[in-house]
Amino acid sequence: MKPISIDLELPINSYSIHIDQSWEGLNKAIKPFIGHKAMVVTDENVDELFSRDIDFILKSIGSQVTLAVVKPGEDSKSLKTAESLYTQALKNGLDRSSAIIALGGGVVGDLAGFIAATYMRGINYVQIPTTLLAQVDSSVGGKVAVNHPLAKNIIGSFYQPKSVYINIDTLKSLPDRQFSTGMAELIKYGFIWDSEFLIWLQKNIDRIMERQEEALAYAIGCCCRTKAHIVSQDEREKGLRTILNFGHTIGHGLESLTNYKLYTHGEAVALGMVYESSIAYQMGLVDRSMLDLLIWFLEKANLPTEIHGVDTESLMRAMAHDKKNKDDSIVFVLPVGTGKVDVFNNLDIKLVHEVFKESPKNYSIDN
Repeated sequence: MKPISIDLELPINSYSIHIDQSWEGLNKAIKPFIGHKAMVVTDENVDELFSRDIDFILKSIGSQVTLAVVKPGEDSKSLKTAESLYTQALKNGLDRSSAIIALGGGVVGDLAGFIAATYMRGINYVQIPTTLLAQVDSSVGGKVAVNHPLAKNIIGSFYQPKSVYINIDTLKSLPDRQFSTGMAELIKYGFIWDSEFLIWLQKNIDRIMERQEEALAYAIGCCCRTKAHIVSQDEREKGLRTILNFGHTIGHGLESLTNYKLYTHGEAVALGMVYESSIAYQMGLVDRSMLDLLIWFLEKANLPTEIHGVDTESLMRAMAHDKKNKDDSIVFVLPVGTGKVDVFNNLDIKLVHEVFKESPKNYSIDN
């Protein structure tokens, strides 16, 4: 495939997203932003696969490398883990001219970005996402955070990377469940913004699930262009950028309620999209065909579409801690058509409860 470069234009701190199928272009993409010392933050799984490659490239451009390896999973997105990384950075002499490299999935990217944003009041960092979820979504846009026991991503900042380098070849090593979790965010972009991409995806989702390189590169490029366009207009989520949270109000509530152990992020978002679309259907914002199409996509991607064994009242309490909420009202991003969503608050809570009473597959607007 031919390398792809996408520019994310901002008033300050603009940067490029590079998509390739090897590490060949990484040196050029990150060299201007890496100081004499760099700390690579990764997890135990990714460390075994790609740390040596990144270490070699960083050393080839004259950087002294510190490797910081955390445990995989949401538990590592904590202030406790952050403190251990600050300590490692200090012991290895990282200063304001140094850089942080986020090598891994969404957890590593959020955590490493949070360290970069707060260490010495901010140092350079580069995103090298190795999962589909991180490549299509979390590595782009500068949201960095750690979790609190009561709410996901509640402690964080907007802090843009200096560069994003996506090597789609890393997806070959991704377990099937983790690949599917990224598909939730990929599918999301079609429903919130790009109906033409949705049409293409309907014809090519089997190629994506087979991890065909050309199809992956095209899909990842579409998602990154959409997110770059949205973020360039609303960097700090004061308006338009909120639409990227489709599925996330219920999804984050599910993750928090189940202690981040029952669902992956993408699985929770998939369920959130289904039930938030069911709310929209009940309100008459969309027709049944839109909900059925969403369920079809998610099932093709081996993602769940029904919530089981979760107490609705407990879920509502978890959603009440969502950082998008305003004036004690839960904020929802709901579809208003195929490829279009809008932001709602002050919804009738009885209406929200109604969608959890039965399977979305059987749901009727007359219920």
